[in-house]
Amino acid sequence: MQANTDAITAYAKRFDAVLAYIDANLEGDLSIDALSRIANFSKFHFHRQFAGYVGVPVARYVQLMRLRRAARRLASQASCSVLDAAFDAGFDSPEAFSRAFKRVFGAAPSAFRRHPKWHVWSANFVVPYLSRKLTMQVQIVDFAETRVAALEHRGAPGLVNESVRKFIDWRMQSGQSPVSSSRTFGIPRGNPDTLPAEEFRFDICGEIDEAVAPNTDGVRELVIPGGRCAVVRHTGSTDHIGETIYPIYRDWLPSSGEELRDHPLFFQYLSVYPETPLEQWQTDIFIPLV
Repeated sequence: MQANTDAITAYAKRFDAVLAYIDANLEGDLSIDALSRIANFSKFHFHRQFAGYVGVPVARYVQLMRLRRAARRLASQASCSVLDAAFDAGFDSPEAFSRAFKRVFGAAPSAFRRHPKWHVWSANFVVPYLSRKLTMQVQIVDFAETRVAALEHRGAPGLVNESVRKFIDWRMQSGQSPVSSSRTFGIPRGNPDTLPAEEFRFDICGEIDEAVAPNTDGVRELVIPGGRCAVVRHTGSTDHIGETIYPIYRDWLPSSGEELRDHPLFFQYLSVYPETPLEQWQTDIFIPLV
């Protein structure tokens, strides 16, 4: 029995190494020959082994990873043209790139650049192996009731960072909820993927141990209630945190036997930008349970 467990673990490590290599070398040689050498598998069987274990063919997985990187660059780098993104993603023409991009992001590259909407990608990005791995990392914890100072953001999700900067200014000027020693949370009041932009609300929160002093910034006191929560960690930019949220509701919850509590999910931000690069950010997602 132990020998079988060790063999399964070793097999998984080989695929983890391949996926990590793909992620780190999207501009390099990601042919079957190259990847089979990384995995130490026969190239004659590697594509079948990859598709059977990961759940999608290796060429499709590589294409998806390159499209995701292209989308990030289009959304964040004004100097990156659609033509640059197409060739960078391995496409021979902008037309082929645009067709593939629209299938997975629900919008043409130029439209996505103007209004990035990651939820379409998150809903379509279904890789069984990654979903299994993610849901295996879910933990059930008892979250302790926590007092927080909160600033409510109202409006488009893409403008949340403007409210974040305002809240950080309040934290620095008031001396309450210091960033360096107090936990930071976020509470979405509704699903940004389905709500009209003008109806979206998001509470930006910092832990406190005393009452919020009167202020003109709109900062008020809230309590995040204690109770059982499913928690899973998201690594990377919060722009695509849906890649972690969707599998929890789609895959983990139906098979867990758990029921949701009547309270929105919330985030605990474990990293600070720019001290920590966005691709290395860590965010814990708490889903309240009965």
